[in-house]
Amino acid sequence: MEFLRLLESARLPALDAFFSAVTYLGDELAFMALALLLFWCVDKRTGYYVFVVGLFGTLANQFLKILCRVPRPWVLDPGFTIVESARAAATGYSFPSGHTQNAVGTFGAIGLLAKRRWVKIACLALVLLVPFSRMYLGVHTPLDVGVAFLMAAILLAAFYPIFRSEEKTKGAMPYLLAAGIALAIVFVFYVSGIRADFAPGSEDASNLAHAVKNAWTLLGAIAGLLTVFLVDRKTLRFDTRAPLLGQILKFVLGLALVAGIKAALKPLFYAVLPSGLADCLRYYLVVLLAGVVWPRTFSFWAKLGAKKEA
Repeated sequence: MEFLRLLESARLPALDAFFSAVTYLGDELAFMALALLLFWCVDKRTGYYVFVVGLFGTLANQFLKILCRVPRPWVLDPGFTIVESARAAATGYSFPSGHTQNAVGTFGAIGLLAKRRWVKIACLALVLLVPFSRMYLGVHTPLDVGVAFLMAAILLAAFYPIFRSEEKTKGAMPYLLAAGIALAIVFVFYVSGIRADFAPGSEDASNLAHAVKNAWTLLGAIAGLLTVFLVDRKTLRFDTRAPLLGQILKFVLGLALVAGIKAALKPLFYAVLPSGLADCLRYYLVVLLAGVVWPRTFSFWAKLGAKKEA
């Protein structure tokens, strides 16, 4: 807490605003948007790398959160203050930092596979700035951030040999994602089996409910990504290239479609299925929409963009 106290004493309104903006780059929505931008518009292999590191990282992160159950810094020290704008997104247990894990995994993967030097430099800066922002804002301790950073770095290093070449990616992805599905199933059983340890209505019970939801969504997302990979390899083989206008349209409209369907399916599935299965099926279908259905329109956007630019 001493380091957080030092940062607390050095806060300024301009720095508060800057780090509040930077920290959003570690949010789940930022992760999804960046991963889809890469997958649809830049390079599928890099997109897969970001998705795999992110999904495996979230699985490990959520397991440690529910296993260790470490409170947030302001709970550990009631006299400690945080930047209030960061409180709403700082839910659940503190250890390890989810934003740090997302940012290091996402921007680390992009930086490792990027060919342009400025992209590598920008990614390195964000790999350092987002974790620091979590401490500056007061929502995580150095231990929370350090362990999450290390976990993401280990995953990046472990998976890099698979994703640095097209052939290795094609050969290893089915087995890698099958292992991810198995781990997600284990996590579902683990969190479902410890419900009795938490008093109903307590904050711990609320955090457990969040972990159960995450376990089911991770299972659906990883299963969906495996299906996407197999379909694309066998029949789809979509091309990410398009003129600028086509890239903008397919990304913006695709992102809006994915977000809209994801939101629309939630009440529908919750009305007819148990919540866990509803979350699993919803994320599975949303991933299929993003990776199989929407890419079938890419040839149209490429032609439209070419006509407009001509």
